[in-house]
Amino acid sequence: MKLILAEKPSVSKNIADALKIKNRQDGYFEGNGYIVTWAFGHLLQLKDAKDYDEKMASWKMDNFPFIPPAFQYKVKSDPKNREYSDKGAQKQLKIIQQLMKRQDVEAIISACDYDREGQIIGDSIIYNLKTGKKVFRLLLNEWTPTEVLSGLNQLKDNRELRPLQDAGVSRQWADWLIGINLTSVATLKYQKGTGKALNIGRVLLPTLKIIYDRDKEIVDFQPENYYKLQATFSTKEEKTYTGIYTEGKEEKFRQKEYLENIQKQINHQDGMVIDKQVQKKKEYPPFLFNLSNLQGYITSKYKGWTADKVLKVAQSLYEKKYITYPRTASQALEESLIGKTAKVVELLAADLPYKEEIKFFSSKRVFDNKKVESHSAIIPTYMLPKKLSSDEEQVYEAIKNRLIMQFMPIAEYEETKITTKIQGESLKGAFITKGKVQLLEGWKKVEKIQSKDVLLPYVQLNEEVKTSKLETTEHTTKPPKEHTERTLLRVMETCGKHIGEEGELEEEDVTTILSGFSIGTPATRAETIKKLKDIGYITTNNKNLVCTELGKKVVETFPIKDLFNLQFTGRLEKALYDIEKGTFSKKDFLEIIYQFTIDSVQSIKEANDIIIQEVEYKRKEVEIIGKCPVCGHAVIEGQKGFGCSNWKNGCKFVVWKNDKFLAALKKKPTKTMVKALLKNGKASVKGLTSKKGNKFDAILSYQKNDDNDYYSWKMEFDK
Repeated sequence: MKLILAEKPSVSKNIADALKIKNRQDGYFEGNGYIVTWAFGHLLQLKDAKDYDEKMASWKMDNFPFIPPAFQYKVKSDPKNREYSDKGAQKQLKIIQQLMKRQDVEAIISACDYDREGQIIGDSIIYNLKTGKKVFRLLLNEWTPTEVLSGLNQLKDNRELRPLQDAGVSRQWADWLIGINLTSVATLKYQKGTGKALNIGRVLLPTLKIIYDRDKEIVDFQPENYYKLQATFSTKEEKTYTGIYTEGKEEKFRQKEYLENIQKQINHQDGMVIDKQVQKKKEYPPFLFNLSNLQGYITSKYKGWTADKVLKVAQSLYEKKYITYPRTASQALEESLIGKTAKVVELLAADLPYKEEIKFFSSKRVFDNKKVESHSAIIPTYMLPKKLSSDEEQVYEAIKNRLIMQFMPIAEYEETKITTKIQGESLKGAFITKGKVQLLEGWKKVEKIQSKDVLLPYVQLNEEVKTSKLETTEHTTKPPKEHTERTLLRVMETCGKHIGEEGELEEEDVTTILSGFSIGTPATRAETIKKLKDIGYITTNNKNLVCTELGKKVVETFPIKDLFNLQFTGRLEKALYDIEKGTFSKKDFLEIIYQFTIDSVQSIKEANDIIIQEVEYKRKEVEIIGKCPVCGHAVIEGQKGFGCSNWKNGCKFVVWKNDKFLAALKKKPTKTMVKALLKNGKASVKGLTSKKGNKFDAILSYQKNDDNDYYSWKMEFDK
């Protein structure tokens, strides 16, 4: 018997289905020689500072820097109350431990995602629960039945993945050290009042700085006027075209008078076509999606999308077996996937109106091992979805279309450049006209991409044309645009090397990305942008991202400038990548982080005292629902129920929000219902649902049981 640990319940269900296991128990599946259990992502987390030392329970400047003698893990905290362990995680860990200890279990297989985080999710659970049994690793790029069965026949010894574990642990420990120490000290130094924190993070601050820098460029921008001279020419067939006066390669002029003098010299004189260049050019489809490009594409095309939402929807499609692993930096596929991809393309093409134009071939633009790192680009699997939500459909269609485009004909266009010279004048320059004509739509047909080409009339070399209009126009230089999630993701992905909104990645950019020199990883960038919004360092203006006043103050005041430096952050991410590849040691990396943390804390302590943020404490008004029928104290609403405020002294009266009796009747207790119960002893409730699905009304009362301290519901009907 082998025990498989998946990262999530949905993935364990995919594995169980592939193995044809029907027997589901509490917390696991069992059958056909396998037990399949699951985590809920991270079941364990690093201990808090106060778990190592009681004095760290209160923030005092003298307590920092704090570096634990050895990092330890605990059950993850309840998200609603961090003082307590998450009960669901606690229960699932106990189930996993019991399964690991079973005598008939001979080996354990970690089936968590094939990345840094997936590795430490599995390893932290397996090794903290302690086992002497052999541990294997299932490494998959998709969760289709074929891949699961194939993967189970090609398991790796988990010890071979030690570098990946080291990279994951190094990232986790480094972010804990920098986050805990610098957030605490910065909050003590620069904040007045309690209840919030000034968040400081290794990836957070350089990302904030990118937006700050762009905002500053816009504020500091000095607009300048420039001028163009435009002529309209008429052919013998009375077709018209326009040209811009150009000297050398310059068509923008600072002196308006200069162009006005040229305009006077020309004075409606005829022109001649002295040069005509026609070139046929090919336009290739954009590369396959990696996560950053998918996020950029969706957020710019559709309203209401964020990078974080795109990742969540893509993750859902991945777990439903419809697409391959989404957290990838690659825009190409491994060459070993040629046969599999051919079958996927054939399936996807079957119902398309232009299917005859789709011709699969082994393209180097698509299949190239040199351009793949760990995971291939995102493509659909052979499992075709039958029903998708509207969000899932938008993301799936984008991924599907991007794959289909690669095997459609290459788009072709004709590019024409006409040079028109005014006759009889010894002008330095001439009028240049450019236009494009789409000859073959090709892959653009997939997404109905409309060409914005300028159509030109047919003219011949040395043809005379009439100058029908001359105009000197005034223009103003424009400031750079505010960052969008698309442009921000591109800067993070390439560590600032490429900052254009559109276009393919240059070879240098691809090399940079695939060597790990970036800000964050594909998996964390969206989360970073979301956190910057949540903590109030940035805000959105339509689709644009801008710094808040708090964000500006953090950049201008916080003294650790390395944390704002893209190159510094890029080098740290590159070091983590090198640990993953076994070319740099975890020990050396952590030594760098330890020293950086110590030096940074000291620098903050010695910096000038400035208040960046003032926090006003507001006492939360608690609404009293009614009197407790047991002890007479106030009943108030909590997160999980309506309970007696005297609960600390032992009063057990509570109406739970997830009450099973009411849930069976498709109802939840409301504030109005509980108020009526406390005031009148009963409440009239409408819209209850019977087992057969019929709606009915009833009068409910909530009465204490005679034989214990608990309450039960009683139901009666209005006569």
